[in-house]
Amino acid sequence: MNVLGKYKSVVSARSTDKEILKASQDGGIVTSLFAYALEQGIIDGAVLAGPSSRPWQPQPFVATTRAELLKARGTKYNICPQISMLKEATRSYGLDKVGIVGVPCQIQATRKAQLYPIGMRDVPDKIALVVGIYCMEVFPYKGMQLIVEDHAGQKLQSVKKMEIGKGKFTVITERGNVTQLPLKVTHKYEQPGCHVCLDYVANTADVSTGSVGSPDGWSTVFVRSRIGEDVWGKAMAAGCFETKPIDQVKPGLEMVTKLATEKITKNQKTVDERAHFGVGKALRNPYI
Repeated sequence: MNVLGKYKSVVSARSTDKEILKASQDGGIVTSLFAYALEQGIIDGAVLAGPSSRPWQPQPFVATTRAELLKARGTKYNICPQISMLKEATRSYGLDKVGIVGVPCQIQATRKAQLYPIGMRDVPDKIALVVGIYCMEVFPYKGMQLIVEDHAGQKLQSVKKMEIGKGKFTVITERGNVTQLPLKVTHKYEQPGCHVCLDYVANTADVSTGSVGSPDGWSTVFVRSRIGEDVWGKAMAAGCFETKPIDQVKPGLEMVTKLATEKITKNQKTVDERAHFGVGKALRNPYI
């Protein structure tokens, strides 16, 4: 069972750009890759999850400069509708080569928009680089607020960073206070739609990345498509990243495989249960 999808190569990597690493979630892969692609004219803008007027509630926006890319650094564990900005990026912003980042369901939606561009006329051929982020689940904004404020005892506006890893939901404040919650506390706040998703590592992206499998401060990167291979190769040649063979780091690809398998196995049961009650036809992950 291939739970990691098709890929051309996989490495452990991190950005060589110290400015990007200062506020990145892990290895700064997405920001560095888009910054390189923007600088080289591979893309002329990217649809990202950026800040909004409410703390830790992202909103989609179009970045056309390095400074705007930097504003979107770091993971936000709640919903941000980037796909809604794809047409806007090509129409209002006039972009001809668009980059987009998203979690697996958003990457699947992007690919479906390219195959069946209903309501997105002239958009598919302008999508130039698709970067995916590993995802087990996300939270509605209110749910995340309850996790941080009620369970972790911190105000959202005081939070500097959030992390999910090693069975914990970690909240780090601007003053350096660290609160860790077992993930069993957060499960009831998960977005219900996440429980029918059968993709952990963004199988259909050009490049997909996440912290799992790599040491702290590094990311595991799958290069999946010819486009991804071309852009990643050029970025490597330009010195944008340092890498290590995935079989020489801990916990390695075994951990990525373990979590991907757990997500698929768990969520396939939900899909089958819904089909049993007539909610819809049973789905099977086409990548396994």
